[in-house]
This record gives sequence, structure tokens and C-alpha cells, in this order.
Amino acid sequence: MMGRKNKGLTDRHMKILHFLQDFQNENGYPPSIREIGEQTGISSTSVVNYYLDQLEKQGYIKRDRHISRGVVATEKLAELFGTAVHVIEELLRIPIAGPIAAGLPLPVPGTDFSYFDAEANVEIARSLLPVRDTKELFALRVQGDSMIDAMVNDGDIVIIQPVTQVSNGEMVAVWLPERDETTLKYFYKERNGYRLQPANPLMEPIMLSKTTPVEIKGKVVMVVRQIQARL
Repeated sequence: MMGRKNKGLTDRHMKILHFLQDFQNENGYPPSIREIGEQTGISSTSVVNYYLDQLEKQGYIKRDRHISRGVVATEKLAELFGTAVHVIEELLRIPIAGPIAAGLPLPVPGTDFSYFDAEANVEIARSLLPVRDTKELFALRVQGDSMIDAMVNDGDIVIIQPVTQVSNGEMVAVWLPERDETTLKYFYKERNGYRLQPANPLMEPIMLSKTTPVEIKGKVVMVVRQIQARL
């Protein structure tokens, strides 16, 4: 058993440590408490915290309890597995402004993206973001499956960089003022208007005339994928 090979570490400890290191090395940022529980078969967040407290005391992790992704693997963990551990850089808190439809346009409250719950945010390692200026970035939670061929699924979070102009083929968050609706699509400017193209062969594009008001709120610079629990 794994727990017998490492003093003070049970099989459950080892399962958490393996997932923590794999997730951190793959994504560049640590998993949340919920993700740790889902991937290790622990339904209670308090139980996850109990094991994490033990691992912190033993020096395998460090914790920042003020953020949701505050569990960081240490060099001691890397030594345990005999592998390198990814160094976590500064985590940025990006506000989640609300939902965005990857399907039919989604009605949203108000008339803009200016509303958001200040407590709702996603934390991303600065080194992962492909843009230097991160001050105005915001996030939207995807609803629908029109972008599944672009590896954007229902429940994922897209990080948006505000822009007013985009190139054909870029994935954008589009505001349609006449409908008071938003949608996430590939954007194409054509001779007779605009085409909002889904990445799903089962869905038709949204065709808009040149006279239809269209506001590009931003382009997608990163997708934070939802972690599915293993059965």
C-alpha cells in the first residue's frame, strides 16, 4: 500500500498529493478544494481540509486560505515523487461577470457586462495568460455547447480581453443590443453583414445584417475548463 511506504502518509494522502502535483504541473495553477475532493472521492470539503492541514504540517504543501486555489505543492513533494514541481507564480483574480451563451443568444440582466458579483472570481497564474495587460480582463461562464469543437464546453470559464475590433475567425463575446442578448461565437465580417459561427456542426450560424447593432465586448484569450469528476 502507498501509505506504508511513506511514514505518516495514508493512501488518501498520497492520492491527494498525486492529483495536486499532476494538476499543478499540467495547468500552472493549483486545484480548488472542490476539485481535489471530486478527483479523490471525498465528498466533504471539511474532510479535504482536514487532510490538507495534515499535509501542510508535514511540509508537502503550502496554503493560502484567503483564495480558493491556495494549495501549492512544495519541493518536498517533488522529492517524494522524484519529479520537478512547477513553480507557481502570482495568481490573478479575474472577476466573473456572468454567463455567456455558447448556443442560442442568452438574455442577461441589464444592458451591459458591467454588472458582476465582486465575490465571484477565477484565479489564474499570470504566466499562463497570453496577454501582458491584465487589468481589464474579465471572465464569463459558458452555458451551452455550440463551441464544443473548439474545446469550450458547458460550465467552462472563458477569460475575455476587452476589445472593440477583432479579426475574422476570432472567438468573441458579442452583445446584441436589440435583443438584449449575448453570445459566444467565432466572428466573421462579410460583405452583407456579420456571421456569428458556432463550433458545432449541428448548429447554424447567426446571420446579422449590416444595420443590426453589434457590440464586440471582447475576445477569448484563455479557457478554464471544468474538471469532471472521475467515476
